[in-house]
Amino acid sequence: MADKQISLPAKLINGGIAGLIGVSCVFPIDLAKTRLQNQQNGSRLYTSMSDCLIKTIRSEGYFGMYRGSAVNLTLVTPEKAIKLAANDFFRQHLSKDGQKLTLIREMLAGCGAGTCQVIVTTPMEMLKIQLQDAGRVEAQRRLMPETVATGAVPTKSPTALQITRDLLKEKGIRGLYKGLGATLLRDVPFSIIYFPLFANLNDLGKKGEDGPAPFYVSFLSGCAAGSTAAVAVNPVDVIKTRIQSLNRAAAEDTYSGVTDCIRKILKNEGPSAFLKGAYCRALVIAPLFGIAQVIYFLGVGEYILHSLPGK
Repeated sequence: MADKQISLPAKLINGGIAGLIGVSCVFPIDLAKTRLQNQQNGSRLYTSMSDCLIKTIRSEGYFGMYRGSAVNLTLVTPEKAIKLAANDFFRQHLSKDGQKLTLIREMLAGCGAGTCQVIVTTPMEMLKIQLQDAGRVEAQRRLMPETVATGAVPTKSPTALQITRDLLKEKGIRGLYKGLGATLLRDVPFSIIYFPLFANLNDLGKKGEDGPAPFYVSFLSGCAAGSTAAVAVNPVDVIKTRIQSLNRAAAEDTYSGVTDCIRKILKNEGPSAFLKGAYCRALVIAPLFGIAQVIYFLGVGEYILHSLPGK
């Protein structure tokens, strides 16, 4: 992230707009990623991302690809705003007299950003995963009845409000933060990799020592850094997705925590299972963060603030 001075309100606006545009563009791929990561040996419905999307459209219609998007679009604004603004905040406070940060300090800033964002990320992902995976569970009941418990009957697709109400009633606020540890294990390393890599790639395209990088350089740098970090932490993303999924077929494993999840995946599915959905995740994160960085560096937030009455 650039070290230029941007007001906090502008940072929040930039991050929010970037998140809304990015998520709207790539949400169907994110849905395919969740479903691919959740299916286990013996209950495989989808063979690839394209197969998953085609089957989703056939069985659930076009808008089936956007299950859970309302939750994401609602919460992605504060999530991305916190992530981007926190990274800038830590970079500025770790910088000595405005000098370029060392790699270690860049990583520390990314670590701080990743830690801050899980306040919003964990409940957002918890709700989104239930909604995204509901179609897979319904399809299993219909196409693979042998994987469904005897006597089980089809259930209506849940809503975000229903899931939230049920979790709060049964487990309190802890219910919405199931998988917090796995989310931290994913988002902190992601930010440690992403932000320093983006900053250094973006610096390569700067016009002069103090000049800003062209928007296309920021976009490509965001895409490259995002996809690299996404693939690097994909094994933890698989673990997080499995832990946060509440509904499973009778033949599928359930998990009590991160260690139990790792052990069962290795035993029943092998190490390759940790790479499930990796290319989908790269396809999601690359344009999402590319778009985010372009909006962030174009200063959309500052423009909006200056356009308000009285400015």
